[in-house]
Amino acid sequence: MIIWIASYPKSGNTWVRSFLSAYYFSKDGVFDIKNLTRIEDYPNKQFFSQTVKEGEIHNHWEESQKKINKEGKVKFLKTHNSLIKAFGNDFTQPKYSLGVIYIVRDPRNVITSLKNHYEMSNDQALKWMTNPKQFIYDVENVKQDGYSDFQFISSWSTNYKSWKIQKEIPVKIIRYEDLLKETYFVFNDIIEFINKTLNKKEKINKNKLKNSVNSTFFHKLKNDEKKNGFSEAVSSKKNKKKIPFFYLGPDNDWKKILDKDNQSKLTETFKKDLNELGYE
Repeated sequence: MIIWIASYPKSGNTWVRSFLSAYYFSKDGVFDIKNLTRIEDYPNKQFFSQTVKEGEIHNHWEESQKKINKEGKVKFLKTHNSLIKAFGNDFTQPKYSLGVIYIVRDPRNVITSLKNHYEMSNDQALKWMTNPKQFIYDVENVKQDGYSDFQFISSWSTNYKSWKIQKEIPVKIIRYEDLLKETYFVFNDIIEFINKTLNKKEKINKNKLKNSVNSTFFHKLKNDEKKNGFSEAVSSKKNKKKIPFFYLGPDNDWKKILDKDNQSKLTETFKKDLNELGYE
């Protein structure tokens, strides 16, 4: 059965995965980047028995998740996919999914990270975030792997709401901003949610929790990337050099970075969701 670590791109998914990999896949709770690979991206080629053709990823969702469940283990999987139905196919179903940890981030801060990651202008990034048909996949690996990592992310608002409004799979909504302010307590809540979802009665290992938090702070992940690189960093279209994956983190403050016009435009565009999430 699957526990999803879901989010819109550039919303803190990697931070949560780093913490979970430290807590669940180490003896002492100290983060080792090698363990991050134990929380795999979905969809991806390792889950499919055949090459996925363009526009056909939706035909493989159920088959691949059925295969995962046959392993008889609980599996954490990262995804940016919206919880959608495509051509009659559900992205996932309760019989395959135990729960969801969904990380949401103020879109006015998401846009700054998107601009850096995909090398876009403000207008391009806003269009990208409001496109209900938006998708992502690794263009460089299409010839080798097909479209196995194709994800229907939709718009920022739809992505968030698609996981939030469904009632069939237990979901824990985490605000990235709360992670920054109360890191220990929010991660404690995440472990409690997982234990409840798995019907586990064991107490949280406080020392492991503390080590997992302390070893996965943004500056440590950023420094590690500087020294050793990071597999999820993409190459620049301009010079083919890797664009730093860990960009601004807690220093990403839209009030300081965006000009007044873009602040107003983004606030108006996402007004309803900002109010609902307590950002306004």
